[in-house]
Amino acid sequence: MPQENTSFKPSLGLVDATMLVAGSMIGSGIFIVSADIVRNTGSVGWLMFVWLITGFMTLTAALSYGELSAMFPKAGGQYIYLKEAYNPLIGFLYGWSFFTVIQTATIAAVAVAFAKFTAYLVPQFSEDLVALDLGFLKISPAQLLSIVVIVLLTFTNTRGVNSGKIIQTTFTLTKLLSLLGLIVFGLFFMKPEVWAANWGEGMWDLHKLDPDGSVASYTTIAAFGAIAASMVGSIFSSDSWNNVTFIAGEIKNPQRNIGLSLALGTIIVTVIYVLTNVMYTGVLSLQEIASSDKDRVAVTASHVIFGNAGTIVIAVMIMISTFGCDNGLIMSGARVYYSMAKDGLFFKKVGQLNKNAVPEIGLWLQCVIASLWALSGKYGNLLDMISFVVVVFYMLTIIGIFILRKKRPDAPRPYKAFGYPFLPIIYIIMGVAFCLLLIIYKPEYTWPGLIIVLLGIPVYYMVARDKGLA
Repeated sequence: MPQENTSFKPSLGLVDATMLVAGSMIGSGIFIVSADIVRNTGSVGWLMFVWLITGFMTLTAALSYGELSAMFPKAGGQYIYLKEAYNPLIGFLYGWSFFTVIQTATIAAVAVAFAKFTAYLVPQFSEDLVALDLGFLKISPAQLLSIVVIVLLTFTNTRGVNSGKIIQTTFTLTKLLSLLGLIVFGLFFMKPEVWAANWGEGMWDLHKLDPDGSVASYTTIAAFGAIAASMVGSIFSSDSWNNVTFIAGEIKNPQRNIGLSLALGTIIVTVIYVLTNVMYTGVLSLQEIASSDKDRVAVTASHVIFGNAGTIVIAVMIMISTFGCDNGLIMSGARVYYSMAKDGLFFKKVGQLNKNAVPEIGLWLQCVIASLWALSGKYGNLLDMISFVVVVFYMLTIIGIFILRKKRPDAPRPYKAFGYPFLPIIYIIMGVAFCLLLIIYKPEYTWPGLIIVLLGIPVYYMVARDKGLA
């Protein structure tokens, strides 16, 4: 494919960048993961605490990233920050993990969520049906539809950043307004007796709540493990806010607009997530939240608010939400591989732009891996297991702010990390606590991600040696 463009075109303004942040964050998680949080914590107070602390961590990290995005306003984002603060190996390990699992498996999971909720309207797309039986693998219509979505959005994004921008802004605004509408209707129709029971004297009684209604107490130490396990879902639901940094080369005035979009996008989503959970607790008992069919809390709540039409309402909302989310993930992800290719650490052709000034080969390569994840059906548990790795890389990146202030004290910093050094230090302490608790109490959430990262080390040295970089 001829390289017809040598540089990205700055086409995205502040609103577009903010919609990319918010749209990449809001997928299907907010409609589902509160069920698991309630089962782990058993109370409204701790449910809200998990979402608030996740929101605080997300906002703190986003405000810290503003400094790095202003220093390095080019495609690649977090990969560039880690490479500049540490060394090419650390940057590569992030890019390796990002390509093999973090971004591609997330794209697959979000696309399959779209397909699953499409089945509420068109039962022929059910995940319980078998469209193809290959003997060693049974493929459902939901998986096939998810691949169609991934391919369609990939093709759209090869047509130029403006095509992806239109989809992103339109769908993100639609899902923000839809979520606000759901919150308003839910609070209007909330049940006073349910609210009083949830928010009464026992609202801070931390315990395990099983779907059958049975409860179990925690030891003091195990309680911390339960909170950490609860945050796996909320962190996953709040992740991908950093995708806007990957596409920095296509943002107008990136030194200003990336930092602002990170702040605005994460604040908007955090407020909506907290209000959505307040709404859940106004219409559903904790037992109803914990026992929601397939954890679909939003569907259960919508039945209470809208009656039988509730399923259709939520299905349409989640279809809009996941479609827009996947578009943002697909649009931004390929820019990381582009930057790696420019450094000689990925396939050379991935570092070329097509006539529409986008990394088309990187987009299609990402499409193939995401489609394979969708076919495998193994992305769900793996995504839970990489929350640990995602937080580790966030911590390393924020520590990089301190490193770069020493290594490059005179480098231009149009924007400086808000609350430095206190807020970044608080994030690092909270991140370390989260990771240690998962290592101790939920090792199944930690070792798969670590193995994936460590596999990148020999790959790096093979590639670097081949390219004469090591």
